[in-house]
Amino acid sequence: MRQRQMYLETFGILPGELYVEEGKDLFFRRGPSGKTLEGCDFGKGPGVLEGVYAILPKYFPDTRRVEDLETRIHSCMQRVQGFRPEQISRDEVRALVAYIASFSSGARIQVEPKHPAELAMYNLGRELWWHRAGSRDMHCAACHGQYAGRRVRLSPLRSPEQGLGNEWPAYRFEADKLYTMQDRIAFCYDSIGIPAPEYYSEPYIALTTYILAEAGRRGHHFQELPYFTR
Repeated sequence: MRQRQMYLETFGILPGELYVEEGKDLFFRRGPSGKTLEGCDFGKGPGVLEGVYAILPKYFPDTRRVEDLETRIHSCMQRVQGFRPEQISRDEVRALVAYIASFSSGARIQVEPKHPAELAMYNLGRELWWHRAGSRDMHCAACHGQYAGRRVRLSPLRSPEQGLGNEWPAYRFEADKLYTMQDRIAFCYDSIGIPAPEYYSEPYIALTTYILAEAGRRGHHFQELPYFTR
């Protein structure tokens, strides 16, 4: 909170809010097809952003797959806006995540797997959570289960039952950049010596589905998004 106050007194704005503004510009930018992301359905109808982050990941009939917000942005930039994959910047996706997630700030997490594809993704996420791998023979639960409630490098460790995942996207002061949920999972992979998967791939979506479904089941809400953290 002291860091937040210092930023506000010095700059009059929080770093995460800058990403939100950048994301807003990108959301209304026209792609090669001449369309903006207003034509994308993020779960509540084309262009509707209020509360959509709180219900993702979910199954989308148009892509026939379960997508989290990052994957949905990536697919809509291609299908709706006409961008080629190599034209889509990872930093642009991060900014768009910040903008869209800001409409779910404080919302109750409502990830409730019901569709067969959602249930399959949840089960895969649970399997990945407990699967030991890498040179250190570790899994997610090794830290976020056994050491939940403690701190690593000043960062608190939480389990899904304690609301893990409800603070992302977040501006990390120590790295001076915005981290999305996929970025944070990639950081965990790297920390335990396992090569991170490609962005927008199933491991990220599956783990996000499992983590947020468990947090939502216990009535957790998202924190102020994009959150400001160490």
